[in-house]
Amino acid sequence: MSRRVLLHVGCPKTGTSYLQDVLFRNQSVLREHDILYPADRFDAHFLAALDLMTLPWGGIETEAVGAWDRLADEVRAWHGTSIISHEIFARATPTQVERALASLGDAEVHLVLSVRDLVRQIPAEWQENVKHRSHITYAKFLRTIRDPARESRIGSWFWAVQEIPDILERWGGSLPPERVHLVTLPPSGWDRGELWRRFSRTFGLDELPLDLTAERENPSLGVPEISLLRSINERVTSVIAPPDYRPLVRELLAHQTLSRSVSSARLGLSPDDHAWAQQLSREWVAVLAERDYDVVGSLDDLAGPDPGTFADPDTATAEELLGPALDAISALLVEGARLRAVEERLHVEVREAHEERDRARMTPSFRVRRKVVTTLEESPAGRGTLDAYRRMRGRT
Repeated sequence: MSRRVLLHVGCPKTGTSYLQDVLFRNQSVLREHDILYPADRFDAHFLAALDLMTLPWGGIETEAVGAWDRLADEVRAWHGTSIISHEIFARATPTQVERALASLGDAEVHLVLSVRDLVRQIPAEWQENVKHRSHITYAKFLRTIRDPARESRIGSWFWAVQEIPDILERWGGSLPPERVHLVTLPPSGWDRGELWRRFSRTFGLDELPLDLTAERENPSLGVPEISLLRSINERVTSVIAPPDYRPLVRELLAHQTLSRSVSSARLGLSPDDHAWAQQLSREWVAVLAERDYDVVGSLDDLAGPDPGTFADPDTATAEELLGPALDAISALLVEGARLRAVEERLHVEVREAHEERDRARMTPSFRVRRKVVTTLEESPAGRGTLDAYRRMRGRT
């Protein structure tokens, strides 16, 4: 079988977490069909992306050193199709893209970009910023991304991973257009399985017996829930370190608790921002229509939904925040009780281990061994004998 690499580089908030979860959990099935998803841990491709782009990421980047080269080595050694997937690859510079493509050897590289309309992507990106410790208001976020003259980390990141024509030019400029695959997300209200079917067709996964059960997803939050989370960030990000923030705030509160509300208003755009986003999307579609990319779905999907009633998260009232706040408190109390039980169990185990050690020290054989060791440690020759014995037993 010829060597092919399907390189999925984004965009964020386009079903990427679900896709990567399915690929990671089905690695053995994929290998049986000559498809390699090289990952020894669920975030292996994330670490490879950090390494390729030398991105700082709350200290995690120290784990990423060498990750891209190790991934590329596995891909070059594979005889069939390989899949690489992470959404932050989208922000790679032309130099980093050149390095990535060169390191994949002589394989036939196919670029895959999954995309969604700006009307839904803009609110989703603000939510992601909030779920990663930011407490920027929605209004300020929108002003930042709408004004290209503003120099900001948030604005530069947003356009680097969301400006579809630019991403395709950076990553696919050296590839034949038939090897550039644009997967569009279905409009709101479509069958949830349609996106997977589009991914499946693009990656050659049709008819494979894959387990599609969702274990890792990145759910969105309602307006009062994301407003509450932003307020929490204002108070805790200076006192909670990133390693603690992720399990307690992002996972426990945001993903496992606040995302469960189905009655809250969903975040959208104001009429003015909606019109601007749709106009920009139409300009992008006109550019993309002139290129002969393989479009899985339809470019019409990028138009976005019609304007709806706008609920502003910056003006959520105390009454609207009460329900989500009570849910958050309840979740933290349950987690606190669980951790107390774990702590108590560990205390019992430590106490039992101490008691067992003390009982062992009361035996005649222990006292004899201890006396021998003490005697040997009193002379250089004896210490040498002990060192040799310990090396023989595999001790330090």
